[in-house]
Amino acid sequence: MRHFKTLSEFHEFAQLPKPQHPLLSVVDVGAVPHRAEAEPTPMLLDFYAISVKRMRNVSMKYGQQPFDFNEGILSFMAPSQVFSMAVANKAEAVEKSGWVVYIHPDFLWNTSLARTIKQYDFWDYSLSEGLFLSAREEATITNIILAIEQECSGTIDRFSKQIIISQVEGLLNYADRFYHRQFITREKANHQVLERLETLLHQYFASPNLAERGLPTVQYVAECLNLSPKYLSNILRLTTGQNTQQHIHAQLIAKAKEKLSTTTLTVSEIAYELGFEHLPSFSKLFKTKTNQSPVEFRASFT
Repeated sequence: MRHFKTLSEFHEFAQLPKPQHPLLSVVDVGAVPHRAEAEPTPMLLDFYAISVKRMRNVSMKYGQQPFDFNEGILSFMAPSQVFSMAVANKAEAVEKSGWVVYIHPDFLWNTSLARTIKQYDFWDYSLSEGLFLSAREEATITNIILAIEQECSGTIDRFSKQIIISQVEGLLNYADRFYHRQFITREKANHQVLERLETLLHQYFASPNLAERGLPTVQYVAECLNLSPKYLSNILRLTTGQNTQQHIHAQLIAKAKEKLSTTTLTVSEIAYELGFEHLPSFSKLFKTKTNQSPVEFRASFT
C-alpha cells in the first residue's frame, strides 16, 4: 500500500506538477497521466478529496468494493480511507475528465471549517454511494471548484485562505443539499433497501443459532446490504423516520413478543435465544420499547 502524507508526495507519484499550495490543490483529471499498472495499487491519503469526474476503462476499488466511474459522480474521501485503481483493459484507451480538490487537514487549522467539516455525513459514505448530479448541479459544483483553482493559482495574500475556506464550505453545503435531493428522488430504491433490510433481519432473528451469533450490529447489517452504516441510516431516516439500530430493535422486540406469547420458555431463556448475554439488558430494552417488562407483557396473555 502506498501511503501519501503530503500533497507533494501524491503529485509526484501521479506525475503531476508540484502543487501551487502545499496544503491544497485542484487537479484536472483529464490532464493526469494514467499509470499502466495491471493490478490496482492500494493507496491511502492523509488528506480530504472531493471529486466530480468520469473515467472509462479504469478499474477502481474503494476498500474491497468495485466501483464504476463511467457516469459523472461527486464523491468524497476523508483522510485514511483506502482506494485503488488500474487500467481495466490494456487494449482500450483510458478516458477521463473532471476535477479533484485535495485538502490537507492542516489547511483548515484555525478556521470555522475545522470545526464543522466532519459533521457532513458524506465523509462516511462509501465511494459507491457517491452523488449523481444533474447537468445544472454539476455545473454549480464545477464552477465552485474552478473558483477554488483560480484562487489557488493566483497571488496568495491575507484574504486567500478565508476566501478558499468559504468556497469549500459552499461546495460542501451544495453537496449536502444535492444528497438530500437524491434521497428524496430515489424513493423506489429507498423502499427496496428497506425491504431488503426487513428480510435480512427477519432471517437473522429466525436463525436457529442466534444465541451463538449474538445480536446483529449496524455495521454487519450495512455490509450485508453493501452500504455504509451512515448512508443506510440516512436512507432509513428519510423513509421511515428511524435509523438502522431502531429497525434492529423493532425486529428484536417483535421476535421477543412472539416467544413471550406463544412459548413456555422463561424470560432468561428467551433473552439467551435472542442473543443477549445478560437478562437485565434484555429486560431494560424491552421495557424501553414497550413500556412493559417481559413478565408484565406475558401476564397480559394469561
